[in-house]
Amino acid sequence: MAESAANSRPVPGPPGFVILPGMNGAATNQRSTSGPAARPIRLLHLEDSEPDHALAMAYLQRAGLVLDARRIETRGEFEGAIAEPWDVVLSDYHLPGFTGLDALALLRERGAALPFILVSGQIGEDTAVEAMRNGAADYLLKNNLARLAPAVEHAIAAAETQRARQRADRELQASQRRLSELAQHLQTSVEAERHAIAREIHDDVGGSLTALKFELDWMRRHAPTAELQQRAASALETVSYAIEASQRIMQNLRPAILEQGLVAALQWMCSAFEKRTGIACEFRADPARVAETMRLPGGVPLVAYRTAQEALTNVSKHAQATRVVLDLSLTGGVLSLEVSDNGRGLTGADLGKARSFGIRGLHERASTVGGWVDLSSGAGGTSLILSVPLEEAGAEADEGEAAAAPRPAQEALR
Repeated sequence: MAESAANSRPVPGPPGFVILPGMNGAATNQRSTSGPAARPIRLLHLEDSEPDHALAMAYLQRAGLVLDARRIETRGEFEGAIAEPWDVVLSDYHLPGFTGLDALALLRERGAALPFILVSGQIGEDTAVEAMRNGAADYLLKNNLARLAPAVEHAIAAAETQRARQRADRELQASQRRLSELAQHLQTSVEAERHAIAREIHDDVGGSLTALKFELDWMRRHAPTAELQQRAASALETVSYAIEASQRIMQNLRPAILEQGLVAALQWMCSAFEKRTGIACEFRADPARVAETMRLPGGVPLVAYRTAQEALTNVSKHAQATRVVLDLSLTGGVLSLEVSDNGRGLTGADLGKARSFGIRGLHERASTVGGWVDLSSGAGGTSLILSVPLEEAGAEADEGEAAAAPRPAQEALR
């Protein structure tokens, strides 16, 4: 719509303000030098009528708002303008070649998180509802602009709150990601340190004890007196106990039995648990899929072993159970290990203990191989399930980890 000469004259506003029209109907609000400085609100106005634009600006000025406003009419102008920083968009509904709803859709397609207020003289209730459903902050009628300034202020404040919430969410997610990465790094570092300690015990302590056992046995067999033979036999018993202790420590630090496969390791763990605690422990696995567990991706067998170890430790300490079942399955490319008991179950207080890191540690440990842990508990007992999606068929265990593992302790400590 062509602008008349009358529209080019300054439009009176509240005391201390004046609207100065510029190119394409752009308007800048200026305070008098006596008032305090304020950052103007950058307002983009989609409006094909200059009088209607001036009237809307006058209403906003009377409310004391400081504005840096630009009026545009066409879709092309709007597409170019939304690349600039704005605080709010006011839009008429009927525009040359498109509508306010089209402008709102374009704004959302561009990902611009700007508050959008629809201001029109001809808008039905259905259109207003659709605009609000599509993300408009508000809608007003041109014959009732008394609510325009509060609507603009509220829309800007709501948008800023939303942006602050999104920033906080992003920072929280980044913090959680860093904490998860740190926890995973700590889990990996702990396993590496256990590996190194087990190797040192195996190579140094284990070798020395074995050599000492041979020497003591030779001394016992060649002792000239019965007293020396008895002393040598006593020393042999002590050394044998030390060898067994070192084997047990190495097994806890780095289970060498895992080299025989996850199934063998879990069978051994279940048997040892039952002997140590007196709690009946049953291990179940699909015989047809046992061979596939020998070709698990690197790290998965150790994660499954540690999960079962932690679960059985919790059962022995807290569950008051009389029976435990370990169930290993490999279905649909997902390895599942379930440890269930018939104990008293877990309460919210049990899971919320300030220094209880066992279950939380299992979640982090599972995430190191892309898995997760599900825990359910009730009056009938507790069930802990580790699920690990595996790579495509043919994935092999990490050769570097297998090569770095110490030889079975029994070889050097027999």
